[in-house]
Amino acid sequence: MVSSGSSKQSILKLVLTLGLLVGSLSGCGLDGLLSLPDDGTEQNTVTSDATLRVYGSLPPTLDPAMAQDATSAEYIVHLFSGLVRLNADMEVVADLASEWSLNDAGDVYTFTIRDDACFADGRSITAEDILYSWERALSPELASPVALSYLGDIRGAVEYATGASAEVSGIYVTGTHELRVELNEPRSSFISCLTYPVAFVVDSEQIESEGARWFVDPNGSGPFVLESISAEKLILERNGNYYGPEVSLDHVEYLVGSGYPVTQYETGELDIVPIPADELERLLDPANDLSDQVVGSASLDIQYIGLNVEKAPFDDPLVRQAFTEAIDRERIAEQILKGIGVEALGILPPGLSDYNENLQSIPYDPEHARELLEMSSYGGAEGLPPIVLAESGTSGYLDDIAAAVIELLEENLSIEVTVEQVEWSDFLDDLTEMRYQMYFTGWIADYPDADNFLDLLFYSSSSRNHTGYANTEVDSLLDAARSEQDANVRRGLYQAVEQIIVDDAAWIPLYHSYNYYLVSPRVKGYQGQAVVYPWLMDIELADAS
Repeated sequence: MVSSGSSKQSILKLVLTLGLLVGSLSGCGLDGLLSLPDDGTEQNTVTSDATLRVYGSLPPTLDPAMAQDATSAEYIVHLFSGLVRLNADMEVVADLASEWSLNDAGDVYTFTIRDDACFADGRSITAEDILYSWERALSPELASPVALSYLGDIRGAVEYATGASAEVSGIYVTGTHELRVELNEPRSSFISCLTYPVAFVVDSEQIESEGARWFVDPNGSGPFVLESISAEKLILERNGNYYGPEVSLDHVEYLVGSGYPVTQYETGELDIVPIPADELERLLDPANDLSDQVVGSASLDIQYIGLNVEKAPFDDPLVRQAFTEAIDRERIAEQILKGIGVEALGILPPGLSDYNENLQSIPYDPEHARELLEMSSYGGAEGLPPIVLAESGTSGYLDDIAAAVIELLEENLSIEVTVEQVEWSDFLDDLTEMRYQMYFTGWIADYPDADNFLDLLFYSSSSRNHTGYANTEVDSLLDAARSEQDANVRRGLYQAVEQIIVDDAAWIPLYHSYNYYLVSPRVKGYQGQAVVYPWLMDIELADAS
């Protein structure tokens, strides 16, 4: 999922929704998406002891089929459910499906749906609801930006999404609670793809009766329902008809973009908050009474500068390599991140099993960078077109990382960079349209697999490839990795792919996040999240009655 690479105030990387890299500290404008109460309208305030209070951001959407970012997914995974989901150990586990099987050829799945599965209003969920939800997500009318990325392996999905077929030929309802799914070819990661929100079930009756704005008050099937949303607060309430494991929390309040989170934690207004870099040393000091309330966890993410290879000057690989060699990632990690991130040498984060410790990264070498620029088709800095770096946000505050990148490019290559800040939901749309020449953002794993980084983001025809990068050798290796069952062979394929991508400098990798949080002693079960999953299900409050 796309995660923002910028913070909107002087706090570095504080745009976190409790372990998730999210869109905007100031919140995302929801005009035309979610209806927020007018000023002066009385807001719901929850006072139950079983209420968790956390720091959050407003989502660009609550429609599972349209979500392409971690901000939206944070709420969607709690409001909706799919056949399977991820748990705290990043394992794929049963959800709506009580069980599933795979044929010997590896291209046909059969799912059995729980008899007790139901929407929040009590209506039973059947195989027909899954079929409706997936065909809706893939429909050309809805034009989901992510559906083919996660459901495109199903036979007939591409034909349906492009209007060439009236149905998805590979989905069969074989019983009230049984679904058969046929793939174009075996895909090792397909079951993991179904943990992404686009594969979640939605209520066809609500959508057909309420129209495009149905998700303002969605009838989901997850462990929580949406109680209220305003410009200051989003409140979730426990779903009384939830079919899954017992949920301890009655309510969850997300405070949206008001105040300084660490201060709000210290005054008792919040139970869990992310710790920014400039507070980490103080809060980790054993002499600080809060030091034993700090929880740290690595994130399966990559923060990077994307370079559009279809726009000048990044159509020349020598320019891309020069920009990469001009940026001192180690200095950024040591002087700015100060413990909340580590230098990224490639694409895959260290927590993935396919991480390559022997990857040959492009080194920091300003002198050679200048030589590369002069050798390029642009003949040096003076021959380059204007360079514009896009980042999400509207505050006018330049992110510390972006500022460091700009300073290094000016210092080492004599290049002046203009910054364009764009509101988060528009930024996501612009990425899909490949509007940017150069952009600062991030990616957090949808599921813990190398293919979620390398195949999804760099395969030449992937809709999530936002740089236009295309390499026939990379495509061929990725094709082979998709169906490879031997883990060691598959690992070798992905590591070869990553090395080629790094050599081609399609991205400028910057860092992988290591997140620290202040967690109230009354919160039990919180361990941070490396990926997006319904973590609120795991939380208990010690003083809840």
